Amino acid sequence: MTTLSERISQSAFDGSRLRVVLLLDLQEGAQQQFLEAYEQLRNQVASVPGHITDQLCQSIENPSQWLITSEWESAPPFLAWVNSEEHVKMVQPLHGCVRDTRSLRFSVLRETSNEAVAAPEPVKGRLQADPRAGDGVVRHALTFTVKPGSEAMVADILSGYTSPAARVDDTTRLRRTSLFMYGNRVVRAIEVQGDLIAALRHVSRQPEVRAVEEAINPYLEQDRDLDDPNSARVFFTRAALPAVHHVAAGGQEPADVSRHALFYPAKPGSGLTLAKMLARQDEMAADDPASPVYGSTVFQRDDIVVRLVDLRVPIDRDPLVSLGARGPRKLAVLRRLLDGDVAGGLTTDRELAHFLARADMDLITDRRAADA
Repeated sequence: MTTLSERISQSAFDGSRLRVVLLLDLQEGAQQQFLEAYEQLRNQVASVPGHITDQLCQSIENPSQWLITSEWESAPPFLAWVNSEEHVKMVQPLHGCVRDTRSLRFSVLRETSNEAVAAPEPVKGRLQADPRAGDGVVRHALTFTVKPGSEAMVADILSGYTSPAARVDDTTRLRRTSLFMYGNRVVRAIEVQGDLIAALRHVSRQPEVRAVEEAINPYLEQDRDLDDPNSARVFFTRAALPAVHHVAAGGQEPADVSRHALFYPAKPGSGLTLAKMLARQDEMAADDPASPVYGSTVFQRDDIVVRLVDLRVPIDRDPLVSLGARGPRKLAVLRRLLDGDVAGGLTTDRELAHFLARADMDLITDRRAADA
């Protein structure tokens, strides 16, 4: 009998097939334009590694509502594609046709087939082994860079705004926003109870948040115009930093936990492998009641890898545990996956402590909702 683990867990790394569901509400009179754009899109996506199949469906109750479902061998190839420049350009023709969209991603846990029907060709990819215990929280991050020399000004702007109301609607609440900087790179990690898209839209409409976004515009390395929906959409698509793995010990979070964000400068082409290694390390830590790691979230896109870690002890108490590299040869593996300029400096305790201090991003603000 399958039992749920007591720990909280979500992961893109279990190797199971992925089902993606995209809900669309079309603009009036845009059906033909949409179908033409979809035909071009589906021919392109069919050649993406890891893609298995997709279907286009139209509501039998409201012809303006459409559904695209796709199946992938596993989550990593889909995430690599959906966050790529290729995808940004590929979906541009759809934006003028669609009033609203919502994307949902699911690991395939069980499936039932009609044994009386001849079995189709075996589908690539395996099923999710066991159900995971969730906490109802969606985790996501955004990352972008600002012009060198503007870091102090940007940090001041980002730390000084008034928090928006936590309540979005009857089912969605903002729980926590943690904002860090690593040099001129900004990482904003958010936790939402309920619907992430509804929460992001709610935040974007708040005057205090809009004022902050406008204030940092002159300092961004990537130009954007928040009054232009397409410009804003492209910026936030490129800024997306998905949570690929989260694990936390079960039970109430201890009061003495401190939050850190660690930036790992991955060697070109090694970001995914590095994220998987950190995820495995954090899984083992979550199973150890004596571990100083209460919980962690690994965010990864291409070679950008950020690990948000909640620690029960000071971060420098045990550098290997804090870095997610404890155990035989784990430090050697980490060194192999890091950029060469960094990797050579992890051979002594002093160099390890120096790297940890550099990787520990500057905390700009960490805000929780009152009841989070």
